[in-house]
Amino acid sequence: MDFIKQAFNFKHEFWRYLVGSLIIAVFASLGQIPFTVAAMLKYVANGGSAYNMDEKQLMTILEPNLNLFLLLLSFAIGFIGLIIAVKYLHKQTLLSVTTARNKIDWKRVMFSFLFWGVISSGMILIDYLTTPESYVWNFELERFLILAVIAVLLIPIQTSLEEYIFRGYLMQGFGTVTTSNQFPFGFIFTLLSIPICSNIIMIYDLDVWEGIGAIGAVIGVGALVFDILKKKNAFESEFNKNLVTSLRKKWVPLLITSVIFGGMHVFNPEVGKLGYGVMVYYIGTGVFLGVLTLMDDGMELALGFHAANNLFGALLVTADWTVLQTHSVLKDVSEPGAGFGDVIIPVFVVFPILLFIFAKVYKWTNWKEKLFGNIEAPLKENSNLLD
Repeated sequence: MDFIKQAFNFKHEFWRYLVGSLIIAVFASLGQIPFTVAAMLKYVANGGSAYNMDEKQLMTILEPNLNLFLLLLSFAIGFIGLIIAVKYLHKQTLLSVTTARNKIDWKRVMFSFLFWGVISSGMILIDYLTTPESYVWNFELERFLILAVIAVLLIPIQTSLEEYIFRGYLMQGFGTVTTSNQFPFGFIFTLLSIPICSNIIMIYDLDVWEGIGAIGAVIGVGALVFDILKKKNAFESEFNKNLVTSLRKKWVPLLITSVIFGGMHVFNPEVGKLGYGVMVYYIGTGVFLGVLTLMDDGMELALGFHAANNLFGALLVTADWTVLQTHSVLKDVSEPGAGFGDVIIPVFVVFPILLFIFAKVYKWTNWKEKLFGNIEAPLKENSNLLD
């Protein structure tokens, strides 16, 4: 069974994915309460005002290990929301969101994890040996051991939740909705709204909550336009039907989820430090992980890769401008830049080489069908999935 198409076997009306995403967001937000309370109390104890809080300082005011633990806790709580949405809203198994195989292939997860863990660690080591002036020794045994326990237990949960949301849940959700006659509007609106929201946030220098408000306003305008088009039967036109046929392809959910995945990182301090050019890396990473999932008919390789990328990174190197600051072995003190080596090489050189290696190991064939083939709903399906 095809990874995306198997979602048609369960309750997959698009409103369920919207509600499910809201459920996950609510649970993740509840998981952020301990961090918020702890950071605010420490901020006030240090002489800050609860009515005029510095968000950047709040993110770094706690001891790094405690900070990491509380930040990652929200992902563990968010995972509960994902399970509730999948099991009770879609009547779907978590296995079917993970893979098209009869069971999760843990050998694939471990191979991808160890393979990228060794390579990424080697790249850090080489960079340290060739440019030692860019690093300072940050290792403190007791704090590092505490970090290791927190990281090993919680970072795989964090990365797995992101994979389940973007490469599993939403990949299948957007895949099934491509068969709807209302999908072209949603697709075009999404492509237009992302640069609009990004520019609004950048031009007016909005904080997280102001940015969410701006995004909500843009979505509200889209809903109004959608209602007008529906009343005028625009979705029944021959032109729209041709668009549906053109967009009923697997590359479409791949592109959408990758762009959303990249967009979710727009508030990371790395973007503020490196500039919006680094978004190419985040979106490119989403594309890479999505291709892994579609070609392999399952998320196992993406799960292993993402976990290794974040875990080994957190243990080996940190910097003052990254979203996760840890008691790692090394601290990068160089001046960062989103240039050729930071964005272009990983996305356009390293990732294609990795895809080639995975393709050889797992004997992938029929790339055209896997990435650009049609998504066909069973004949009994109602094509109007957005209703």
